[in-house]
Amino acid sequence: MKTIVAKSGSEAGDAGAFILQEQPIPEPKTQDLLVRVMAIGMNPVDTKVRKHSAENSVLGWDTYGVVEKTGEDVTGFKAGDKVYYAGAITRPGCNSEYHLVDQRIAALAPDKLSPEDAVAMPLTSITAWEGLFERLGFVAEANANSGKSILIIGGAGGVGSVAIQLARWAGLKVFATASRPETVDWCKKLGADTILNHRNSLSEELKAAGTTSIDAIFCTTQMEKHWQAMAECIRPQGHIVLIDDPLEAVDITAFKFKSVSLSWEFMYTRSMFETDDMAEQGKLLATVAHLLDKGTLMTTRQKTFTGLTPENIQAMHIKQESGTMMGKQVLVL
Repeated sequence: MKTIVAKSGSEAGDAGAFILQEQPIPEPKTQDLLVRVMAIGMNPVDTKVRKHSAENSVLGWDTYGVVEKTGEDVTGFKAGDKVYYAGAITRPGCNSEYHLVDQRIAALAPDKLSPEDAVAMPLTSITAWEGLFERLGFVAEANANSGKSILIIGGAGGVGSVAIQLARWAGLKVFATASRPETVDWCKKLGADTILNHRNSLSEELKAAGTTSIDAIFCTTQMEKHWQAMAECIRPQGHIVLIDDPLEAVDITAFKFKSVSLSWEFMYTRSMFETDDMAEQGKLLATVAHLLDKGTLMTTRQKTFTGLTPENIQAMHIKQESGTMMGKQVLVL
């Protein structure tokens, strides 16, 4: 099968950073689905693994495809099923023509979406869902959190774009940060009630919007830059969830006097440690597929490439690292 291998420690624009290789089609283990890949998605984790991996690797952790073969213990899927998932970071990624995934973290793909629209959603949906409903503790039901508020820092990014939609569905008043006209419009389209310009003081932006504090904050990017602002904006005994890695040390005592709870969200935790509740990811992806088919959620796909080539994968990495990403990039095989 055709596979794109990323050179460890490479920069996105380096010659030879991405190499086309032929590899054997893998055989599914007992819980695995062998999937013929139809479309893949791009996420920040791809760039992080490329830069920091000790060896060359196959990247890609958003997949849409057709089940070709199943392991002997698979019960929820059969050959011919169309599935979507974000995979496991401990296994090879999906930048290849065929891919293996544990059935517990996969779901039937949305019926009404194209492969390119559906593949934009798995990783960011899992991260947003777990962040909102498992880490922050909001109720995962339509309009169940009326009267509560959330600030989503990085509203136009991949995770922020889904978090805005899920938070609005769940009844939260949604504040989101954006600074460019196109990202402001995008966040409003997704359902954000109020946009705060993260180039300014967030606490002052919040006051100008008629609010002094927020019940919860979902910080998707540049946490150290917004650290003090979050301490100022969060209500006493509020809750913050973080997903990105700080580039410098942060002072956790900034949140002491307000007794703020801090949580990490890392969507690979369940698959990495094969937790007892690992199958919850498959279940939540099934729920997301239903919400997408109903039109409650919309795809966050913004740019589409065609053809599994080193050149296309390289272009996606360069764009991902540009700091100007809005929504998601996808590639159709």
